[in-house]
This record gives sequence, C-alpha cells and structure tokens, in this order.
Amino acid sequence: MASSSKRLVEETSQEIVVRPKRLTHQEKQKLIKGLLFISPWLIGFLAFTLTPFAMSLFYSFTDYDIIQKPTWVGFKNFTELMHDELFWKSLYNTFYYTLFSCPLGVVVGVGIALLLNLKVKGMAIYRTIFYLPSIVPFVASSILWLWLLDPQFGVINALLENLGIPGPGWLVDPQWSKPALILMGLWGVGGPMIIYLAALQDIPNDLYESADIDGATWWQKILFITIPMLTPVILFNLIMGLIGSFQYFTQAYIMTRGGPNDSTLFYALYLYNNAFSYFHMGYASAMAWILFAIVMSVTLLIFKSSARWVYYGGE
Repeated sequence: MASSSKRLVEETSQEIVVRPKRLTHQEKQKLIKGLLFISPWLIGFLAFTLTPFAMSLFYSFTDYDIIQKPTWVGFKNFTELMHDELFWKSLYNTFYYTLFSCPLGVVVGVGIALLLNLKVKGMAIYRTIFYLPSIVPFVASSILWLWLLDPQFGVINALLENLGIPGPGWLVDPQWSKPALILMGLWGVGGPMIIYLAALQDIPNDLYESADIDGATWWQKILFITIPMLTPVILFNLIMGLIGSFQYFTQAYIMTRGGPNDSTLFYALYLYNNAFSYFHMGYASAMAWILFAIVMSVTLLIFKSSARWVYYGGE
C-alpha cells in the first residue's frame, strides 16, 4: 500500500511535457496569406500607435525639446509636475467638467431617448433633428457657440433679456466659462441618445404589459423596468463619456485658449501647450502618462462598482 502511494506521488510529481502542434504546409500558407491581407493595418498600428506609445513612455523620463537629443532625467518630469500650479489647475478644471458633464449627459440622453421612443407621427424627423448636432464637426460647432454665447450680441443672452433675466458673461467670466462649455456639450448628446433609443426598443413589451396588469404607474415602469434594462448601455456611454471628458481639448482651444484666468485650461490643452507651444516634449509625455493612469483608474473603479447597479437580462 505504501509503495503504491509512493509510486503515485512520483508519477504526479513528474512534469507533463506538452509539445506544441506543428502547422501543416497548408496552414502555414493560410497564415501567411492572412498576415499579408492585414499587413496594411499591422504596419499602421506599429508605426502610428505602438511606436509612439512606447516612445512617449521613454520621453517621459527624459528632457526633450525636439531641437536637442533626449537626456535621461528619471522621474524629474513627474516631480516637477507635482509642484506645477497650472498642472493642478488643469486637473481641477478637467475633473470639474467631467463631474458635471457626464451625469448630465446621461440624464439628458436618456430623457430625450424616452421622448423619441414615443409613437408619434413624424418621429423620424424629430430623431434626425436631435441627432444632427452630434455629427457637426467640433470646430464648426465651437464657432457657432461663440456667437450664441456672446455676452453682448449672443442669442442666449438676448432671450434671457426678453425674460427679464440678466445674462451672464459666459466665456468671458471665470465663474461661467466651464458651465458654458458644459451647456454646449449637452447640445451634442445625440450620439449617446441613439444608443439609448436602440436599447429602449430592445426591451421586451411583456415586462410593460405585466406592469400594467399590476397597476404600475408610468414613473414606476420607468424606475423599475426601463432604467434597470438600460444600465448596460448607461455603463458603456458613461465610460466613453469619461474618456472623452478627460481628453476635452478642441472646444477650449478654439473658443477660449484656456482663459479667462485659466478657468478653461483643461488637462489636454495644457499638455498640448507644453508639447507644441513650449516644446517640452518630455514634460508633456509625463503628463500624458499621468492622464492614462487617471483614466484607467477611474474606468476600473466604475467597472468594479458596476456589479452593484448594472443589470444584465441573461443573469
């Protein structure tokens, strides 16, 4: 008995060698052909994505200003960022914008989708009207909103004046500059709205019919059926909105250039200034990697919390 158990232990302790399966000649030809077909994408990925990604990591530890060769400085760029007032100011502006624009975008997007899901004559026209602003280029929409938000001749302040409300300074007032950009962001909520609308039309009607039999009100059906069934789509749009908000750049660059008093100096704009205005490439690369770490951390945090509030119909 002892000898058999000892032999069993020796057999289980031996390494199991798994030899890799060799490809046949026909399989090798298929692999080569497949690689050749996707070679344009592979070359583009290596040249324009993976290589800059790796080089930015290297430059973040160097003193590099394009003219001179990179000089290794270790964590000096990251240390200097911790003492840079504009770095913290840009981080605050970005978090402020993200904290308000993302929840508002979700609420407004879901609200509009609920309205556009009603069975009303000519609904296709209404859906097109609400979706069109999301496909307008950022540059064109920024110039349009510069006119709308003009404190003296803008349409918004003219409407407020007709209502007897004094219009704010909007983009020329540090207290109103970020709220003005948040308001402008809601104008382009048509993209997420289409996704919410598709998700609404995918909810089974049986759930609403059962709720009607139980005497549920319109608000109860929204709260206990519609919203839970929309949570996977809300999670997706929330993650995409967060990533876009942390990279907010074009509108601020065109409309305010970071002013007034650095109130719209967002993180991506300050990174751009360091890289292409001051040519501090190493410093800007360090900022880019800090932004990458922040976005990854926030995204993982949301994914961790999603188990408590996201409902999947198949579970």
